Amino acid sequence: MAEYRLGVQLHGHADDVRGICVCGDAGIATSSRDGTVKFWTRSPEKESEYVLSKTLAGHSSFVGPLAWIPPSDRFSEGGIVSGGMDTFVFLWDLHKGEVVERMKGHNSQVTGLAVDTNGDIISSSMDCTVRRWRNGNAVEVWEAHKVAVQTVLKLPTGELFTGSSDSTIKLWKGRTCIQTFSGHADTVRCLAAMPGLGVLSASHDSTIKLWALTGQPLLEMIGHSSLVYSVDAHSSGLIASGSEDRSLKIWKDGVCVQSIEHPGCIWDAKFLENGDIVTACSDGTVRIWTTDTNRFCSDEELAAYKDLISQYTLSRKTVGGLKLTDLPGVEALQVPGNSDGQTLIVREGDNGVAYSWNSAEFKWDKIGEVVDGPGDAAQGQVHDGVRYDFVFNVDIGDGEPIRKLPYNRSDDPYAVADKWLLKENLPLTYRQQVVEFILQNSGQNNFVPDPSFRDPYTGGNAYVPGGQPSSSNGNASKQIFKHIPKSGMLSFETAQFDGILKKVTEFNAALSSDSKQLSLSETEMSRLPAIVKVLKETSFYHTSKLADADMALLVKILMSWPAKMMFPVIDFLRMFVLHPDGAALLLKTIETGNDVLMETFRKAVAPPVQPANLLTILKAVTNLFDSSCLHQWLRIHCAEIIDSVTNCKSSFSKNAHLAYATLLLNYAVLSIESKDEQSQAQILSAALEIAEDEAQDFDSKYRALVAIGSLMQKGLVKSLALDLDVKSVASSAKASMDSKIAEVGADIELLTR
Repeated sequence: MAEYRLGVQLHGHADDVRGICVCGDAGIATSSRDGTVKFWTRSPEKESEYVLSKTLAGHSSFVGPLAWIPPSDRFSEGGIVSGGMDTFVFLWDLHKGEVVERMKGHNSQVTGLAVDTNGDIISSSMDCTVRRWRNGNAVEVWEAHKVAVQTVLKLPTGELFTGSSDSTIKLWKGRTCIQTFSGHADTVRCLAAMPGLGVLSASHDSTIKLWALTGQPLLEMIGHSSLVYSVDAHSSGLIASGSEDRSLKIWKDGVCVQSIEHPGCIWDAKFLENGDIVTACSDGTVRIWTTDTNRFCSDEELAAYKDLISQYTLSRKTVGGLKLTDLPGVEALQVPGNSDGQTLIVREGDNGVAYSWNSAEFKWDKIGEVVDGPGDAAQGQVHDGVRYDFVFNVDIGDGEPIRKLPYNRSDDPYAVADKWLLKENLPLTYRQQVVEFILQNSGQNNFVPDPSFRDPYTGGNAYVPGGQPSSSNGNASKQIFKHIPKSGMLSFETAQFDGILKKVTEFNAALSSDSKQLSLSETEMSRLPAIVKVLKETSFYHTSKLADADMALLVKILMSWPAKMMFPVIDFLRMFVLHPDGAALLLKTIETGNDVLMETFRKAVAPPVQPANLLTILKAVTNLFDSSCLHQWLRIHCAEIIDSVTNCKSSFSKNAHLAYATLLLNYAVLSIESKDEQSQAQILSAALEIAEDEAQDFDSKYRALVAIGSLMQKGLVKSLALDLDVKSVASSAKASMDSKIAEVGADIELLTR
């Protein structure tokens, strides 16, 4: 068959292109991490080229799946359906470039879309559900899998399929599963129709499978070296797949007939009717590949593309298990070696070259060029250009940076520890902890020290602790994470009580002139400063008391005052619940059937949202985590709280963003403690939205990233995080100018390995 070659490159998105929708003869729609959908039409000047026709902006986070609705009386130019990480499904009128239906119901990222023959929209989500929408309303909702649903497919013949992180495919009749297809070893990421044969599936197990509609596996395609994100078929029998391994692969009769390298992972690949293939790449570019010589790009553009691939490959090239760009230059050869035979690897042009130190002649002798072999990763690591059996990352705690500790199995661990502590200017009291760390992490638990060894500082023999070396005696053997997992709860503990009382007094005076029924009496008003006096004296919280009457007074104000006057009282409540009695009195009130807390929350987030109410209620709910007696209430209302607050994000101030990120971090800790996977999934999705928002301040982003890392390390949603492309989030965080964000980004990246 003729080979595919680059035809057109479409530039316009500001971030990863995540999805492609072929819109009949009208054009191509693409979605992106930049939060937009772009519609491309054929150029009037040159039919083989495309131009940007419309940009559809409305989602608050990255956009993924797309679906096409052909032109009709309702949509003269057709309609586009889009699903986002913001949990919304939007229906766009392409002619107007406007959203005509906003479908809200999912509580996590929308992962798949399909349009039924009757016009219904079907969506799948990370929240494990499938929803059927009609005229903007959900008419059917069901839990399709116990874990995230990654994709949905509706065949022209009527069959509905879902693919999931549970590695299965399900065939549905209405809301009843009539067949489960099992065979993949990991997440089923994409489904596509194979005309006349059945269904194709792409999986994180790096394979593509073809299934008969009966569930019988017909064919397995093996060739990708990483997660397969997309698959599509053409009427000619060709199959195209896109992968994390940066390749577009074209298959014929189960055999890969061509592989095309890209400068980033391929999120989606779709056939055009003429057989051309469209790819969506993480470098933000849409590319069209063709076998028609009339549609080939110019030789200059092809040469530029090949140069781009070459540069990208070079930036990722490794020699001796280390990135080429991390190796020292030839100037390192000007420094004498430490011992005869010491090996040094330096960067010379595009290659790594090994040298050996010749003590007799006091010079470096060239050994030759270094290349990676099949088992190279297991043959040691390189530190400062020198190969070692191990290069450990050591976290000594106390906010100190991570230190590199190189070690060979043939070394005396005590001598290595002593030399390393001196080099790093660390106390020698860490010596035994470092030795135990080395022995445990190098698998030398049965190490017997040389009896002739003498401590160079004390003159004594090496101390060998009884039994097997343990890592519990110090921080040196801790994992290398600097900022995760988070333990304990954060709270907002400072308040301007004078300002709060002044505002309450002002509002009460206004109510007195308008409505005597709502205003407080002089006796009630005089009680507020007395409560403040108790709340200010935090050092006496273990002995001071708050009374039932104090709680009743707050309840009266919160339940009766108008929304525009609530914020100082909510702020009062925020501090009230930090007192042990305050939290207990609030719980007692709730348990009597008067859930003033939820009523206040709903009033604060109800439209039209008042920013002052929103900020104070976010801080107040965050402070509830300080009292374990209120944790059950927080668990019960987790979904509603996060969902409601998400809908108010357009009203957020900078302080509200920080309060929301703090709320999510506390919820992450609580959900880990309770092993609540569903809540963890919702919290993860919300935190990722913050982490991916370039406009977020550093503090908010940092707390969101800590929540993500903690949920991945200690929670039950690590695989879900990987499905949500947390690798890109970590990579972006690592490049941050803020050191804390860069460090927690590095923590998360380690969890993805």
